[in-house]
Amino acid sequence: MRKDVRILLVGEPKVGKTSLIMSLVSEEFPDEVPLRAEEITIPADVTPERVPTHIVDYSEAEQSDEQLYQEISKANVICIVYSVNNKKSIEKVTSHWIPLINDRTDKDSRVPLILVGNKSDLVEHSSMETILPIMNQYQDIETCVECSAKNLKNISELFYYAQKAVLHPTGPLYCPEEKELKPSCIKSLTRIFKVSDLDNDGILNDNELNFFQRTCFNTPLAPQALEDVKNVVRRNMTDGVKDNGLSLKGFLFLHTLFIQRGRHETTWTVLRRFGYDDDLELTQEYLFPMIKMPPDCTTELNHNAYLFLQSVFDKHDKDRDCALSPEEVKDLFKVFPYMPWGPDVNHTVVWHTFINKHTQTHVQRSLEYFGYLGYSIIYEQESQAAAITVTRNKRIDLQKKQTQRSVFRCNVLGDRGSGKSGFLQAFLGKNLQGQRRIREDHKSFYAISTTYVYGQEKYLLVMPDFDFLSEADLACDVVCLVYDINNPSSFEYCAKVYKQYFIDSKTPCVVVAAKSDLHEVRQHYSLSPHEFCRKHKLHPPQPFTCSVTDAPNKDIYTRITTMAMYPCQPSSGLLQS
Repeated sequence: MRKDVRILLVGEPKVGKTSLIMSLVSEEFPDEVPLRAEEITIPADVTPERVPTHIVDYSEAEQSDEQLYQEISKANVICIVYSVNNKKSIEKVTSHWIPLINDRTDKDSRVPLILVGNKSDLVEHSSMETILPIMNQYQDIETCVECSAKNLKNISELFYYAQKAVLHPTGPLYCPEEKELKPSCIKSLTRIFKVSDLDNDGILNDNELNFFQRTCFNTPLAPQALEDVKNVVRRNMTDGVKDNGLSLKGFLFLHTLFIQRGRHETTWTVLRRFGYDDDLELTQEYLFPMIKMPPDCTTELNHNAYLFLQSVFDKHDKDRDCALSPEEVKDLFKVFPYMPWGPDVNHTVVWHTFINKHTQTHVQRSLEYFGYLGYSIIYEQESQAAAITVTRNKRIDLQKKQTQRSVFRCNVLGDRGSGKSGFLQAFLGKNLQGQRRIREDHKSFYAISTTYVYGQEKYLLVMPDFDFLSEADLACDVVCLVYDINNPSSFEYCAKVYKQYFIDSKTPCVVVAAKSDLHEVRQHYSLSPHEFCRKHKLHPPQPFTCSVTDAPNKDIYTRITTMAMYPCQPSSGLLQS
């Protein structure tokens, strides 16, 4: 919600703009009225919406056209004041003021207008019959208020409606001509419904409605109040209540009703609680909360985040087969503005490791996903940053020779054709025959899955480098140098990379002799792979192949994870020669 509200009063001379401001401030009609009132600021603690409000007067006698244009551009809401006993001032609303304001404001972000009929104490009739057609003609007009600065009638209400027009505008929510919610509002409320439907059965039961009510308004609904709400829906539509719960149609109907009855603030309270701004877009503050990341630290999901992701998975796994079908995946991502899960992900990860990968490599993307899924709302946290753990500095882990981390990154380096892709896919259980069935555009450039080290579940993120080495390739927990035993030129790349980047590094390295099912040939490099490893005190080359009948053996990935966890421990027992 806005941090303050700026209200501008315009209109013909002598209609009472200045008197309205002075009557509001002094709570009595002024004996002497200046040409123009000074700008006043009403503190937040004395306004109904608890937002500081600036009220600005305009005087044709004291201000130039350019000054007026500047004030129009700065205003959040403009009150066009006319005198109910002066037809010319009413005519000027449409012939002069509305066109002038529209000319000076952007078409896509028009400022809301309030029509103010002053001096109602001088007439016995209402001007509403004349004003209603004007309101119907111009969508920017939020409402009309008849008031009297002299007897203080509707003065507070006038400025309350002006404030409300800024903080709880009708425009983004509702189309008065069609008498229905706008598509962007329906889309936002549908996501809110989906997030609040904790069991994903298409209705909000009493527990879910109470949780929603408490989340948005800090108070539960009494049982009778719940029934009253459902009865209102039942009386107005046939499919708004199902199995004694509120359907999406019923949920949308209630918000339509709130708006039609002038209770826009109810819908706006809901929208803002779920992260939406005045344009019905999720705010940057909601999607990307601040996380402090000291150097040499990493980010990973904490226990509550895993529980949340499991609950999201479970509620969309409708057939209970422990896997999400394409339709179930599509249903899960309906709360996203785009589909983040491409066909490559099917050959990359399982559900929670998909998020875990982003937490390790692009934490902002992970926070965004948790925002769409509603983590902070369902788990009643200040933000989805509460789902993320920032690990301690790696140097401390090295000093203490132990780590509390759960996710480890393995960068796989090797010459073209050395077997990096096969090594990656084998981690996901795919043998060579299975890999060949994956379409080229469905292949992924990383894999993440679970390994178990001394009975502890850990996650290993395997990321091959295909073209060139970047800083990210060097910032990892363990390095795999892969060469093809059947290609005599393959090992030279590994040797050069190790000597250039890792010979003085504390990052553990392991040499992988890929395609070990093929005939091993002599490498052109001056030292054989075994001699190179012995010289540089590396583990002997680890034979690996994915050309097997069943799923490839995963022992090597457990050993790699162990090396990442205990980089300073002696090599005995970790890797086999």
